[in-house]
Amino acid sequence: MYPDHTPQRAVEVHQPTPIPPPVAHPAPVVPVQPGTVPTVASIVLPDGRVVTGYAIDTVRPEPVAVKPAVSRTAVNVALGGVGFLAVCGGLLLLTSFIAALTAFIGQLIILAAVIFGGWIAVQVLGTSSQRGGATVNIRRAVIKRNHFHG
Repeated sequence: MYPDHTPQRAVEVHQPTPIPPPVAHPAPVVPVQPGTVPTVASIVLPDGRVVTGYAIDTVRPEPVAVKPAVSRTAVNVALGGVGFLAVCGGLLLLTSFIAALTAFIGQLIILAAVIFGGWIAVQVLGTSSQRGGATVNIRRAVIKRNHFHG
């Protein structure tokens, strides 16, 4: 069982504890006479064997109650209501989208005005060391680099 170089070990064998079988109490048998004696049927199989047994009647389902027909008017009214709700929901979403787009465009216009206004302010109020060129005095006004200062 073990190779030669492996030391032998003692093996313990555990015996399983048997579990007692459950005690089954037989149900009382009450003889019941069938209403009619069933007929015995025999069937010959293709290989020649004969199978004999009782014929069992198939269970017939109860007839299904006929459902009343749904009027076309009711169907049209229901579909019209669903369509109307879909259109109203679509218009609500469209209105919300237009309002959001208008607000977004307004924000872009304000942002452009702030940036352009800042650029103008930097050009006008820039330091005088950046300015150069000739100064011309005309009636108390000073024109420097194409900017008019009064």
